[in-house]
Amino acid sequence: MLEKLVKVEERFEDINARLCESDVVSDMAQYKKLMQELKVLTPIVEKYRQLKAAQETRAEAREMLDAGGMEKDFREMVQEEYEEAGRQIEVCGEELKILLLPRDPNDDKNVIVEIRGGAGGEEASLFAGVLYRMYSMYGETKGWKSEIMNSNPTELGGFKEISFMIEGEGAYSRLKFESGVHRVQRVPETESQGRIHTSTVTVAVLPEAEEVDVEINPADLQIDTYRSGGAGGQHVNKTESAIRITHLPTGTVVECQDERSQHKNKDRAMKILRSKILEAEREKQHDAIAGERRAQVGTGDRSERIRTYNYPQGRVSDHRINLTLYKIDAILNGDLDEIIDALITADTAEKLKADTE
Repeated sequence: MLEKLVKVEERFEDINARLCESDVVSDMAQYKKLMQELKVLTPIVEKYRQLKAAQETRAEAREMLDAGGMEKDFREMVQEEYEEAGRQIEVCGEELKILLLPRDPNDDKNVIVEIRGGAGGEEASLFAGVLYRMYSMYGETKGWKSEIMNSNPTELGGFKEISFMIEGEGAYSRLKFESGVHRVQRVPETESQGRIHTSTVTVAVLPEAEEVDVEINPADLQIDTYRSGGAGGQHVNKTESAIRITHLPTGTVVECQDERSQHKNKDRAMKILRSKILEAEREKQHDAIAGERRAQVGTGDRSERIRTYNYPQGRVSDHRINLTLYKIDAILNGDLDEIIDALITADTAEKLKADTE
């Protein structure tokens, strides 16, 4: 670990020096890239320097204790300093193990979230709308910006499917664990007997792919235009502004119909397509790495789920980490940090275990 830390500090100093060079300052792309790397390295270097300072303090205290000849009060003070430095070394060492774990290169990216009603018909569509609201409100608490990219609303106010972009620092790092099947148990408003129904909704969280991340040959695309549909009313488009893009080599299909402009719909559809292709490539790579943990969206069947929202009991249970919280209203209003923090902690523990093995 110490060898790694020495190299990290050297790289940190090198980047700081290069950021002062005129050719780097004038090259915005290079400057931005170096600043992003510096942002990643800074907390590691700061913690490493804390470790070195604690080691020096401990060594000096040990030297004084070994030399002897001190009054009792002073010796006790030095002994306390020696022990405190030891505790700091231990804490810094553990924190550095986490900071040095391989970092997901997509963690700082914006995300595209896709929510689809699974088993349960209209109830599933209504809950898809509830989850969209939950993620939008969570984004607001983080100062993120959300924007609908494509939606297929139902007559009762739900969504058969909805895709939206969330833009903000660390969006993917916080939301990536939301991919999977979300199960809801509640009594529908239309249920006269008071019976609890179980429905499912699938959520996919994709890191936004830049053009430099995914190169798409225009010849590989089939682009179709059509009139946008929906639940009716003033938002139904009378012109063929909706876009459907098919990526022929992979068979990936994306649609976008929320804007009245065909150009805007095409631009949004291409963003979704790039992200889907990038995610498919990442899945291939991840499947090839032993011990890689990734929750799959699944088929939407009731038996597959990462989380259950039980309205009668007021509870939300995340089945991956056996966490149950009895505050369903707060969670559905965007209070997701406790769940997300627990998922990140569990994921870090797994990575540390794999790294040790």
